[in-house]
Amino acid sequence: MSFALIFVVTSVVVVALAGFIKGVPWLFYGLSIVAVVVLFAGVEGYIDGGWWKPLILLVKRCMLALSLFTIVMFTGALSRESWLGVRLRSIRSELSIVACILCVGHVCQYLVAYVSRAIAGSLDLQTGASICIALVLFVLLIVLGVTSGNAMKRRMKGVSWKRIQWFAYPFFLLTYVHLMLMIAPAALLGSEQAIVNVALYSIVFAAYVIMRLYRYEKDKRARLSAEARGGAGGLAGTEG
Repeated sequence: MSFALIFVVTSVVVVALAGFIKGVPWLFYGLSIVAVVVLFAGVEGYIDGGWWKPLILLVKRCMLALSLFTIVMFTGALSRESWLGVRLRSIRSELSIVACILCVGHVCQYLVAYVSRAIAGSLDLQTGASICIALVLFVLLIVLGVTSGNAMKRRMKGVSWKRIQWFAYPFFLLTYVHLMLMIAPAALLGSEQAIVNVALYSIVFAAYVIMRLYRYEKDKRARLSAEARGGAGGLAGTEG
């Protein structure tokens, strides 16, 4: 249930501090970098005491980054006119960049260990598949992270930027596949915690897919209706 708690707390904080995040995004980028550096220092034994250990759950296990990515993706399923939709859409880029920085910390923590195991030939098929997906996710992460900033958005053509950002959808769904490959085997062996995690992640991702498809269909109907009204207006004007 760790992810559920972290996601709820993160969502409350993000909504409450949306204006502050928009006003001083570099503060949050800096804090994210500091969190990654402190994690590395703690893991390598350069820090005394255990005050840094919550970062193992938040950063190393990617709970905070996943929570932020989930907020970003669910924002796209919210109504553009709703108070929450407007508030969160204003900081989607900033949240994405923070999540990307934290996710780099997660990737680097596990990459060396798993690559070493792969070279030694000690990876099972399931873990190997998960690592392959993780490498794809890492490439997508870099592409999406680099293009999420407003400066890059202004430099790129609108159509090109939208095409690149479309990769957020396969990124998010592949994240679910990656998670399932990592925890489903333990769930099949009867691990209660793993079973809870499989159920929790499945509910979150299924809810997103349903909400996003609903939003797509609703926006599509609204667009077709507007086009129909526009066409009827144009015809009426010609006849007049």
